[in-house]
Amino acid sequence: MRRTRVLQQGLAWGAIAVFLALIGMVEAFAARQVVADVVSLAMLLLFVAGFAPGYAAGSDGTGRPPGARLGDGAAAGALAGAVLAALVVLAGLINLRHVFINASPALFALLSGGAGWKGAHWPVVFGAAAGLAGALAALAPARVRRPLAAGVIAVLTLGLFQELLEPFFRSAAPLEAIHEVLYGVGGLSPGGAAVLFALVAATVALWQRRGAAARGWYAQLPAPRRRGLQAGAAVVALALLVLLPIAAGPFLSTVLVLVGLYALMGLGLNVVVGFAGLLDLGYVAFFAIGAYTTALLTSTGAHGLAEISFWAAVPIAMAMSLLAGVLLGIPVLGIRGDYLAIATLGFGEIIRLLVLSDFLRPWLGGSQGVLSVPKPTLWGFELASPGQLFYLTLVSCLLLVYVAVRLRDSRLGRAWMAVREDEDVAQAMGIHLVGVKLLAFGLGATFGGLAGSIFAVLVGSVFPHSFQLLISINVLALIIVGGMGSMPGVIVGSLVLVGLPELLREFSDFRYLVYGAALVFMMRRRPEGLWPAATIKRELQAPGAQR
Repeated sequence: MRRTRVLQQGLAWGAIAVFLALIGMVEAFAARQVVADVVSLAMLLLFVAGFAPGYAAGSDGTGRPPGARLGDGAAAGALAGAVLAALVVLAGLINLRHVFINASPALFALLSGGAGWKGAHWPVVFGAAAGLAGALAALAPARVRRPLAAGVIAVLTLGLFQELLEPFFRSAAPLEAIHEVLYGVGGLSPGGAAVLFALVAATVALWQRRGAAARGWYAQLPAPRRRGLQAGAAVVALALLVLLPIAAGPFLSTVLVLVGLYALMGLGLNVVVGFAGLLDLGYVAFFAIGAYTTALLTSTGAHGLAEISFWAAVPIAMAMSLLAGVLLGIPVLGIRGDYLAIATLGFGEIIRLLVLSDFLRPWLGGSQGVLSVPKPTLWGFELASPGQLFYLTLVSCLLLVYVAVRLRDSRLGRAWMAVREDEDVAQAMGIHLVGVKLLAFGLGATFGGLAGSIFAVLVGSVFPHSFQLLISINVLALIIVGGMGSMPGVIVGSLVLVGLPELLREFSDFRYLVYGAALVFMMRRRPEGLWPAATIKRELQAPGAQR
């Protein structure tokens, strides 16, 4: 049984590595250096293909001695490397490029260390070392594994995003000195990587030793002092957020605005799905209604209706979205589960096709959209740049987080959660299902309308093709990955599923491949989300909980 498991893991991950190589992912990732002239992103990809089966073999809880499990890990990693080695040998015998366009000489030079089929042993050796590292990680206690993992994550972050972090390091003399220590000519230097790894790992290890005492000291403080410390921490965090666009530069500011827009939509859909348990796949419709309403009311172009200010248009856009949410809720009140998802999906597509139709083209612009949407002005100052619009998004997020928290802790929020758990029991307890569901749809739609209003002024124009079904899927995915019913989870999900892909846009050809793999991994390993709500966490982590 043990040998079968090692064989399955090694062959499976070897096949994954071959697939990634033949679709061009390995060669594309080779261009991005993590540690200059030492470690590339492609090396990390191949390392994972050996590390993962080694970790699975090492964590096999069969009670076998550690030495045998280390041997299993090395064997599983070597087997994954052997599958890649077979590909290198096959490429030396047959021209695979007739079938696989990405099977280039550069790829096989990368896999074989530049020696062609004569270097076919290198993937096996590399895979065995990676598998051994995976088995060691599985056997290591948590107090050792966590600091090492934190150090590796820090090196990966500062190595991958050097160009994006450059404006931040250049913003102040002390930060520039840190930059000189960490980075060399081609990126994160080997010495800088070692210093960064050691520093972060030591900090996490120290916190593991002293953190319990610090938490105990904090728990013994009087309630007023604890509230004062919390308020102080909130002020510091808010000050850092205010300074972030100044140090980040225009590109990062644009990414932050996109993250904020998805967080706004996530907060709204979290009301519908996370609180009330109503699966909505047509949420992009409310985003579109808010954007089009704002564009039509503020545009100075041919389709402008009133040319009013942004601040006057936003409440109208939110009201229109609220009305649309209620109108959507009325025909689907008696539908549950998958049927509700399909019905709401249809509503989202109806809205997109309506704004795209020739019938409404004289008013909505058809495929040409609504142009000349002006930027908002505040006290005579125009919010034109992405950095300035980030503050608008930030204030909106803080406001909606406050509203969502108040709703969650209210009587209405408890009614939503009762409906989420069991509609029949909730109705038997006296909860008015029609009113509760319509309020969930309406309030969630209002949040989406606000996000659409900000999107309209960010882009300066509104087109039907900006409101595809994929937006609804992304918003639903980010609240599931972040943690359903959790406000911090929505922010974390937005950063992971929206921010990271935008920062790595040079690998956009593989964006949805990695996106899908991440979703599968999350649902298998952490279905409660990255930052789950307490109730959901208790349900999914309880003994015997279904996964």
